[in-house]
Amino acid sequence: MRSLLRPAPLFVLLSYLLLTLVPCVPLLLGHPAPDLGHVLLVEALAWLAVWSVIGRPAWFHWLLIPAFLALPTEIYLFVYYGQGISTHHLGIIAETSPKEAMEFLGSKVWLMAAVLLGVIAWWVAVQAAARRSPMLTWRGNSRKAVFGILMALAALVLYGREFGVQGKPAAHASAPSVPASASEEEASEEEAASDPEHAAIAGAQRTGWKLGALPWRLRAPLGFGDFAASWPFGLTARGIDFYKEREYLADLGQRSRNFSFHAHQPAKNDAPEIVIMVIGESSRYDRWGINGYTRDTTPLLSKEANLVALPDVITAVSATRLSVPVIISRKPATQSLKDGFYEKSFLTAYKEAGFKTFWLSNQISFGQFDTPVSVFAKEADVIQFMNLGGFTNNSNFDQILLNPLQHAIADPAPKKLIVLHTLGNHWNYSQRYPKEFDKWQPSLFGVDKPVYTDLKIKPQLNNSYDNSILYTDWFLSQVIHQLKDTQQLTSMVYVADHGQTLYDGSCRIAFHGHNTQYEFHVPAMVWYSDEYKERYPEKISQLMKHRKARLATENMFHTLLDLGDIQYDDEKLEWSFLNAQFKQHKRYVDSYGWTNYDNATFKGDCREVMDKGKPLKQDKS
Repeated sequence: MRSLLRPAPLFVLLSYLLLTLVPCVPLLLGHPAPDLGHVLLVEALAWLAVWSVIGRPAWFHWLLIPAFLALPTEIYLFVYYGQGISTHHLGIIAETSPKEAMEFLGSKVWLMAAVLLGVIAWWVAVQAAARRSPMLTWRGNSRKAVFGILMALAALVLYGREFGVQGKPAAHASAPSVPASASEEEASEEEAASDPEHAAIAGAQRTGWKLGALPWRLRAPLGFGDFAASWPFGLTARGIDFYKEREYLADLGQRSRNFSFHAHQPAKNDAPEIVIMVIGESSRYDRWGINGYTRDTTPLLSKEANLVALPDVITAVSATRLSVPVIISRKPATQSLKDGFYEKSFLTAYKEAGFKTFWLSNQISFGQFDTPVSVFAKEADVIQFMNLGGFTNNSNFDQILLNPLQHAIADPAPKKLIVLHTLGNHWNYSQRYPKEFDKWQPSLFGVDKPVYTDLKIKPQLNNSYDNSILYTDWFLSQVIHQLKDTQQLTSMVYVADHGQTLYDGSCRIAFHGHNTQYEFHVPAMVWYSDEYKERYPEKISQLMKHRKARLATENMFHTLLDLGDIQYDDEKLEWSFLNAQFKQHKRYVDSYGWTNYDNATFKGDCREVMDKGKPLKQDKS
């Protein structure tokens, strides 16, 4: 024991202890740490497994390089976003260029570099200390005994995963929860694994062995999620999960190729028609003049007679790659943290109904990693990505979409659906609009690489954001005028993917990816031509009746198809606020689990959304 108290081995053990306690960081920040007991138990078992297999820290310390390098990011995400590295953060990192990352970090890139060098020096110091600590080598029969016990436990876990667990007590006999985005094969496997009558069959299909399900008393109390939440070895589980998600996304097109809505319009509905869906970016509800903001940020839209603003629309998650699929498909909000969806989007439904479809985007095109949004964009007949500059000052203003929109409207196809995916109000806010819209001063317009994390620029940042809303008002007005000029059945829906937090009051956070009301409450509106109102008076009547209803981005898919008078198999008209069958539904947001937004309080100046009850557990796998 005395030998372990020498500087070198003590330094190694304390370093490993610090790594092990990383999941406890949320507690220090006043946030909950779900299933912490399970996570710490998993960590203890993982350390025993690695130590018993390899024997000496000097040999297995190399395995900890990813955990050391990722540690600053993990802690940063805990501090500012309330969660650690996840599959979705890895996806965002994969989809963000180094140039964009450098622009966001600004001068803090040097601090980040210094922290990274410090972590590398720490890893090297621990490795040197481990080499000077032969007493940390695990030898003897105890190592063999622990290794044998761990292998037996692992065998039980694997057996349970392959052949299921039988003898479920009545108190736990709820129906298996199968993700809505799971394939039919995955769903059947999950059902078989939890049903004693099918467990043996499922296991036999996978392994070729005909064995019975594991008795209930021998079930594993710990799951893959507990291991993924652990540190340092859980990072490998997150990497594996990320790899599987990428494979899953790549395979989505193949698996959904034969999917069909069997959508159609009524047989005699042959009138020319144009429907436009505008997907906004990073736009906040309370900064729009038509929504009651003290500044007149929407002077043009406020003059549109046929424009109906929707005052109570909620998005489930404040990240584009996760929120947009919920807008454009039937993907449930509570499955938005899982990449991909086995159904197609409203683009395919419109195509089946005889519409020519266009996806015109000022966002980044898909590349090496297909993003969840671009997977759906591929369904369109015509696809144009206009943004070559990312989110930098080299990116185009959204007006770059107006010329392609004009060509799409002029297309000889009688019926058209046009999606405009805008850059909207994404940071750098001052780079989202030209000089003539720089109305509120002082702003960040013309400032080269401002440090957005500096609270001193809060007034400039907010003024720039309001100016970007003013430009969005102009852009949407231009879209509406192009539709008016056609004198046809035309309509437009606008909804933002998520909002922004902007150092509100004493709140010290900004941008998105947090769990604030400012990011979940989004602006949305519907515009329709006089010709549309004449053709569909009942739809307009229902729109006016339900415009103040509690809505969510989940309603948009169903409403958009109803807007185009498109019927399809398994349609759920109670989700369309243009329909007499409309009913309000529970609205869940990503805040410490799935929080019921309409049963929540809003904490502090950040307006953090806190469920009055117990949030639903999230399924990210």
